[in-house]
Amino acid sequence: VHAAAAFQYRRLELDQATFNRSNAALTKALRDGKQLRRDEIKSVFEGAGIDASDLRSAHLLMHAELEGILCSGGRRGKQFTYALLDERAPVAKPLSHDETLTELTRRYFTSHRPGKEKDFIWWWGLSRSEVKNGIEMAKRSLDHEVMDGRTYWFEASMKEAKANNAVYLLPNYDEYIVGYSDRSAIFDSSHAEKLDDRHNPLFQHTLVINGQVAGTWKRTLKKDMVEIELNPFATLTVAERSALAAATDRYGKFMGAKVVEK
Repeated sequence: VHAAAAFQYRRLELDQATFNRSNAALTKALRDGKQLRRDEIKSVFEGAGIDASDLRSAHLLMHAELEGILCSGGRRGKQFTYALLDERAPVAKPLSHDETLTELTRRYFTSHRPGKEKDFIWWWGLSRSEVKNGIEMAKRSLDHEVMDGRTYWFEASMKEAKANNAVYLLPNYDEYIVGYSDRSAIFDSSHAEKLDDRHNPLFQHTLVINGQVAGTWKRTLKKDMVEIELNPFATLTVAERSALAAATDRYGKFMGAKVVEK
């Protein structure tokens, strides 16, 4: 990644000496669990005598992340922060190749349950043989079912899900949508024309009901409220409407503002 950014580094006059100074300034400012917003970090750079104008600040931050110095911190209100990686995620015990592959396989099919080999290959960029070896080594923690000729893997302790009108307002690029190469199990392609011109649910905020993409939604942030425009693919039932009200209430609490449906 550094090689790909080399042109920008030269254009912005960012050399190793500058990176050493910026990394030292960040480490000092963020030590002992302190977390800072992007604008606050820009002030840290400037306080260290480093020009943080234009794109320089963004590349200084990116370089620190690539070097394993910074990572995402907790939110402060609606703002994202940065923290020291060593404090946020202490160094773990080194794992062998097989141990790493086993753990990676277990975690993928636990967090993306249920999933197929093809999804795992696509998401992690592993070879088919590596994925098969990973599944074989992690089998003790996994179970599977075959549906329509496709094998789906999931954690062995996973309980059968029951329809309960669970409703979620998901953002675009949410892991539930982006984490799979084949989205046919969660999205009926006959609704593609109801999306934008790209006809892909990945690019829009999605309304999910009982695991299925059941519509899209948009938001407009106003001074003291969040206005939501819902576009369900079909008329919602009374039970679904009730569950949707609970979902918008959760979203309002998360945003710290009243939610009004347009």
